[in-house]
Amino acid sequence: MTNGYHIVVCGSIVPDPLQTLEPVQSPTGPALKNEMMLPAVLDPWAAHALYEAANLASKAAGSNSKVWLVSVGPKAKLQQVMMTIAQKVSFELVPVDSSASGFADAHATAALLADAIQSIPGLDRSRLLVFGGWESASRGAGATMQLVGERLEILDQFQGVDQIRVLDNAQADGSFEVLERIEGGRHQVSVCPGPPALFGWATGNLPEPRNNPQVGMANMRTVMPALQRAKSVPLPAGGLHFLGASPPKQQRQTRVVKDLPAEQIAREIAEWVGK
Repeated sequence: MTNGYHIVVCGSIVPDPLQTLEPVQSPTGPALKNEMMLPAVLDPWAAHALYEAANLASKAAGSNSKVWLVSVGPKAKLQQVMMTIAQKVSFELVPVDSSASGFADAHATAALLADAIQSIPGLDRSRLLVFGGWESASRGAGATMQLVGERLEILDQFQGVDQIRVLDNAQADGSFEVLERIEGGRHQVSVCPGPPALFGWATGNLPEPRNNPQVGMANMRTVMPALQRAKSVPLPAGGLHFLGASPPKQQRQTRVVKDLPAEQIAREIAEWVGK
């Protein structure tokens, strides 16, 4: 691939996992208590995808590789998160001002993401790689990226990806090797002939990049105008109806015994869990 890649990363924002999250019922359905007041971060799964995208773009042959970050979330929260993420790697933000609720329907979210990707000016489908989280810290349906690929008519899709390695002959045909997680702690090795392709990333192998103020300033020159131009789009429920949402109840039953066989302990635990 002498012309490099056009890599689009799909990633939303989520409440900081160190915060206490309490579901409540709102007029539009389940939501988080004081959600707009909670500090937000880029979804950890999407963050891995973004770092892998930047790494691939920097190593691809040629100097024309480019990375976009398509993110669906409230504009004010996106601006807050971009202040930090923009210092990590170079990218161009494509924001969609909408709800970042974890109760959103995967089909509706995928439709917004696919429409945003298709609206990117100058995007070359013959060089297109779509990255995203295999799972999500909020939208954990496990199907969103697959639905995005279907809407974009991308046939080569890989989920649970831990590594992409550009093959030696990639200069000619753009092929690369993909490691996907499977059962038993093993990986399935596949060879993708090249773009277009979609990758749902697991944790990958890269550490979090260090903050680079120069990269941050360069990114923010395009991030702020993009946020100002972001259109507000309602995220439909897609026919979903939640009867309720509540945090799990804490339950503790302690019994101190001595000289109890391991088999009996295991049996009692299994019976307790079954109840």
